[in-house]
Order: sequence, then structure tokens, then C-alpha cells
Amino acid sequence: MLPEFTTAQWLLAIFGAFCIGFAKSGFPGAGLANVLIMAHLFGAKESTGVVLPMLICGDILSVFAFHQHAQWKTIWRMLPPTLLGIVAGWGLMHWLTKAAYGPVIGWIVLGLAALQGWRRWKPNTFEHVPHSTTFGWTMGGACGFTTMVANGAGPVMTLYFLARRTPKYELVGTMAWFFLIVNVIKVPFSVDLGLIYSNSLLFNLMLVPAIGVGIFTGRRLIKLVSQDLFEILLLVFAVIASVRMIFF
Repeated sequence: MLPEFTTAQWLLAIFGAFCIGFAKSGFPGAGLANVLIMAHLFGAKESTGVVLPMLICGDILSVFAFHQHAQWKTIWRMLPPTLLGIVAGWGLMHWLTKAAYGPVIGWIVLGLAALQGWRRWKPNTFEHVPHSTTFGWTMGGACGFTTMVANGAGPVMTLYFLARRTPKYELVGTMAWFFLIVNVIKVPFSVDLGLIYSNSLLFNLMLVPAIGVGIFTGRRLIKLVSQDLFEILLLVFAVIASVRMIFF
């Protein structure tokens, strides 16, 4: 049974699915829009399980498009701290009440939006971060925590790759494989929390075409346009929506 959405809510859901595909093709700021849209439609905590199969679908399509550019040494290096972050996030989700979860998601997305905004305005800040093991484990742990709690780790990993001066296509290809593995690992944790169920899977299936369109559009545009204006608009939206989740 599908959600009883209005036409406007279905259009919002379709746009959220499009943003998943768009984010997976090299425009990570778009992922924040999807987090907030789905939290609005389903509730902050429930949305994390609803979105996860859609993210996996987006990851598979992204791997198909960019798999040849992946850096496997980076993937294996980042998986252990990311797994620890996932476990920490899973533990927090068991503990938090529904009333508290909205503000937590809001603060996480607001923080990610701030990081993404800073990355756009002052990219040189991250180019000089040392390539240390401590930095890698810190970013991996933050990635695991934010992806488990809010499905919003794209900006965290983008900052990590910027610090390592990773070329654009290698960044997209590595993130495609990395998040496919990470999101599959998250499935049993989300099932344990009761956040993935048959009705949500039917909803996911309905939105697969929108994810594909997002991937296709992003893949075409990544060669042609700057990300600046698009990400600025999405970041403004993310800030406004995050403040609403925190205070209202």
C-alpha cells in the first residue's frame, strides 16, 4: 500500500528521488535536499529507512556510470572507521525519542550545509589538510555516523577527497562504490530499527525512474556546468528547512 500523498507531496517525493540521482553523479549538495524532503514527508527517523533502498539504487546506477574511476585503496582505508560510525549512529537511534530526532537531524543537516558552504567559498582551506591516519579515521567515523543517522554523509566524504586533492571523476567513481558498500551494510541496522518494511519498498520502486533521470542529468551536466549556483540554492533551502526542524 502506497502513502496517501497529495499531488504536491508526490511531486516533492519525485524531486527528492531526482536529487538522490543528481547527488550520486557528482553534485553532493543535492543529497541534503532529499534528506529534508523525506524527513518532511515521513518524519525524521522513519525517513532514514524509507530513503535507504533508494540510495542503494542510486549507488548501483552511479557505479554503472562511473565504476572505472574508483580508487579501491581509499575505499578499503575508509571502511573500518565508517563501520564504527555506523554502529555509533545505530546505538543513538535506539536511544533517541521521536520528538528529539527531528532537531538532531536538523542540526546534522545544518552542520553539513555549513561544511558544504565553506567548501564552496573557501576550497583552499581543505587542500592543506595533512594526509594523516588521524584525519582519515575522524572523517570516516563522521561519515558512518551521519550516513546512519541522517543519510547525509556526502558532504563529509567530499571534504575528505578535497583534502586529498582527488580529481573530479575519481572522486565520483570512488564515492559510488564506497557508498554502495556502506549503504548495503546499513540495511540490517535499519531493519533492526524497524525502518524498512514492505510498503516502503513499494514506494521506493515507484521512484526508481526519477533516480535514473537524476543520474543521467547529473552525468551530462557535470561536463558542462559549474556546481556553484545549484549548490548555493540547495544550501539556502537546507539551512531554512534545518532551522524549521530544530525550532518548530
